[in-house]
Amino acid sequence: MSEQDLRLWRLVGFAVAMAAALTWQKLSPHAGMPGSTRVNGGLWLVNVAVTGTICGACVCGAARWASDIDFGLLNRIATPIWVAFPATVLLLDLVSYGWHRATHAVPFLWRWHQVHHSDQAFSVSTALRFHPGELLLSLPLRLAAVVLLGAPVEAVVLFEVAFTLANAVEHGDIDLPRVLEARMARVLVTPALHRWHHTTAAPERDSNFGTTFSIWDRLFGTYTPNSSDTLVRTGLPGLSGVTLRDALLLPLRRVVG
Repeated sequence: MSEQDLRLWRLVGFAVAMAAALTWQKLSPHAGMPGSTRVNGGLWLVNVAVTGTICGACVCGAARWASDIDFGLLNRIATPIWVAFPATVLLLDLVSYGWHRATHAVPFLWRWHQVHHSDQAFSVSTALRFHPGELLLSLPLRLAAVVLLGAPVEAVVLFEVAFTLANAVEHGDIDLPRVLEARMARVLVTPALHRWHHTTAAPERDSNFGTTFSIWDRLFGTYTPNSSDTLVRTGLPGLSGVTLRDALLLPLRRVVG
């Protein structure tokens, strides 16, 4: 798989994920709040420019390098594809859980992550609301995880597509049928579970850190049940009307929450 193929798959995965989440949000809205699309879209464009310039497809490049020199756990033990692919998705999602939890526990990391939580309108576009500083800070961990795991390039692409879809859907202003929601929440992160993570109340906010799988929160004691029946006030206390400029400067000016 060439670098051009990798970029194409990632682009297609992103487009499909956003289209699916936006359609679901349109058909089954939860609170019906208008999203902060201007600020969130602006942050996304900044992130595309910054990460594209600094990294591009470097995570996949790291996976290819590890494979070429036979480095990393899955490469060293010659793991078959049917094991390597699910192992990659699960373990990289676990790393994401750990990083997310750290961004709430470490004050310096929270400075950057608070930009994501500053969105009062919890919607699909919130999935795009990350400060470029946070993405760059997470990059060494992502690269190290891929190399140490020895993840196949194709498995890394699969993880990124699945992660993008989960991230878009869980941030959706979406109501789910109660039976389906309860069954999904046993394994996957639902919009209601992640909506609770975005509550304005700090103690309750420090739960439900998972992106794709809810099993990590259950395993490490950070799981808080929630359903579409609950209306959750989202955002950060005392912070409203955040512009794109405000969002970019927020980590340098103040700590909220």
